[in-house]
Amino acid sequence: MIHFDCVPEPPDFEREVRQKGEDWLAKNPNKKRPSALWSPFKAHLADGFRNLCGYSVMYEPIGTVDHYISCDSDRTKAYDWNNYRFASGWINSSKKILDDQVFDPFEVQDDWFEVELRTFRLVPQLDKIPENEWERAKLTLQKLHLDNDERVVRQRREWYQMYDSGELSLEGLEKKAPLVARAIRKRLIELA
Repeated sequence: MIHFDCVPEPPDFEREVRQKGEDWLAKNPNKKRPSALWSPFKAHLADGFRNLCGYSVMYEPIGTVDHYISCDSDRTKAYDWNNYRFASGWINSSKKILDDQVFDPFEVQDDWFEVELRTFRLVPQLDKIPENEWERAKLTLQKLHLDNDERVVRQRREWYQMYDSGELSLEGLEKKAPLVARAIRKRLIELA
């Protein structure tokens, strides 16, 4: 994971989502899943995340709107722009109601995790992460399948191979898989 800045709320969001969403919640107190009024604003959220999943930090062409605090945990946050993160669908599904038990892409710092190029695992940098957050870091990796799950390892390996074969420059890789690019830059410095 890397740090992402909060994405500015789109101008029409208040009228089109928040107000209509609060009305929907008031009229449907027993429905479990809120109406997805946020869907038309997914592209704006994706742009704010540079089309990267906020958790795997790799290019995500489709993605979903992740409610950092899930609708099952707190329905009042269903239409709160500040509660939205851009994420791969399968990672969003894995997160379920873990809510603030896992790291928020807005709070994690850039140097807290690194990709290990030998295995393409995501490794927590415990010397950088505050000690009181170590267990949360491990839980985030485990529950969101970010450490060594084949789905993310294969993606990281593929991005690396595209760079290694010359299909993608290091600058291009930085846009599609910044943690893999960072690991390559670190290795190049070590070899220099």
